[in-house]
Amino acid sequence: MKWNLRIILLATVLFLPISATTSFDVQAKQSQKKQSVSTKKTTLKARKSFVKKSSAKQPDRFSALVVNANNGQILYEKNAGATRYPASLTKMMTLYLAFEALKKGELDMSDRLPVSEKAAGQPQTNISLNAGDRLPLKTAIESLVVRSANDSSVVLAEALGGTTWNFALMMTQKARALGMKNTVFRNPNGLPDNQQYTTAYDMAKLGIALRRDFPEYYPMFKITSFSYDGVTYPGHNRVMQRYDGVDGIKTGYIRASGFNLVTSVKKDGYNLVAVIMGGSSAAARDNAMIDMLDRTFAQLENTQKTMTKSSEESLKTSMVTGKSTTTASLGQ
Repeated sequence: MKWNLRIILLATVLFLPISATTSFDVQAKQSQKKQSVSTKKTTLKARKSFVKKSSAKQPDRFSALVVNANNGQILYEKNAGATRYPASLTKMMTLYLAFEALKKGELDMSDRLPVSEKAAGQPQTNISLNAGDRLPLKTAIESLVVRSANDSSVVLAEALGGTTWNFALMMTQKARALGMKNTVFRNPNGLPDNQQYTTAYDMAKLGIALRRDFPEYYPMFKITSFSYDGVTYPGHNRVMQRYDGVDGIKTGYIRASGFNLVTSVKKDGYNLVAVIMGGSSAAARDNAMIDMLDRTFAQLENTQKTMTKSSEESLKTSMVTGKSTTTASLGQ
């Protein structure tokens, strides 16, 4: 009875209209408006250059986005609002709800979660769980981050939601709460489902939320391997090894989606979250991400130099004329 009531309530939420503008959207619009004319020209030139170079090499389902995680400013985007299949990026939300349960005290890292027949029957990638096993929560989390284990995803879903269907409703409800307007989840692992979809914008919001809301658990996204039942599993987020400053987050692939990746970077005083969806191969996806980040940081550096030069010129003018170029005081 308890689960039936919860399902009804959650299902109701899914069909509520979303009319409020999220803080992510507001910040992105405000930051774009504040750009100077010279900065806009630099940004436009960088975007055209990237699109010209990359669009011919990627399939039609390709989407890309780079966001300043500190203020929501969109630094680069291509088809970022187009509907895409999330594939294993889905597990980011499964982990969000697991971290939330840990933070609330509903789960503990010492917990050992039961493995059902449904969980044990999930296809690759998995960690070969057997029905009746008890999976340590810490291992479950590690296996999602490193191995993208489909069986462990179901174990977490059943522990938190009772059933995978009910957990999917919880996932979609949380997506709405985080401002993910164009995302619907139907399972906890991202295996093919035509009714499960998202956008690059929404995945960026989720990536930002994971780092912002769970600083105590987010470092687990940097794990590159883990061991379970005598087997050591290596990770496959190669961008984390190839690019300085990357601290996660998640890869994903099914045939319908192409190769997906959400990446978090802290470098040169900037805090960025970037998304690639629909890559033609793992290598093409990784290379596109690295190229996009390189171009974004170059753009930011050029913008900073332009702003510094402008400030220096304003200071010189002020010193010569004795008049301040500031139009409003700090108090205003």
